[in-house]
Parts: sequence; structure tokens; C-alpha cells
Amino acid sequence: MPKRVLIGTVTSDKTDKTVTVKVERKVKHPLYGKIIRRSKNYHAHDESNEYVVGDTVRIEETKPFSKTKTWQVTDRLVASKGTALEADIDVEAATPGN
Repeated sequence: MPKRVLIGTVTSDKTDKTVTVKVERKVKHPLYGKIIRRSKNYHAHDESNEYVVGDTVRIEETKPFSKTKTWQVTDRLVASKGTALEADIDVEAATPGN
């Protein structure tokens, strides 16, 4: 039986060797016919803690690592933009009269 493969975005990397991946899918509403988004969070195994929040990753179904973790991150598709850092640079304001 082939393993299921999903693509999603990392939403949390706070736990050790685990990332939370949000997978979104589009489905048609059964009565009204409008296309709506459904999402689900999966806990995936990340052995080297290399994936960060915002990365788009591919996860694959595996044997259970723990009670809630039955997926493993296989590779990164798109890297995140990163987080903004505050620069501690002292810049003197140049006044036009001086």
C-alpha cells in the first residue's frame, strides 16, 4: 500500500524533533456548491530540527513515532521569508539647517 504524501505549511516548531504542519484543501460545499477551504494540522517528525515556521514542506505517512505523530517531513519545497530582526543602530538625524 503506498504511503500518503501531503503538502503543507509549518505553523509551529517549538517542540523537540516535531513540527506542526497545516494542510489546506479545497472542497465543494454539498448544498450550495461554493468552493470552501478546509484545513487540518498534522504533527510531523523532524529529526534534525531544521524546518522553521513558514516553510512549505512535504510530509509522508509513516509508522507511529508517538501518540499523535504518525507523519515525517521528507523535504522542504519553499523556504520561509524568515523573521524580521530589530537592528540596534544609532543613527543621528541630519537636520537641514546644520
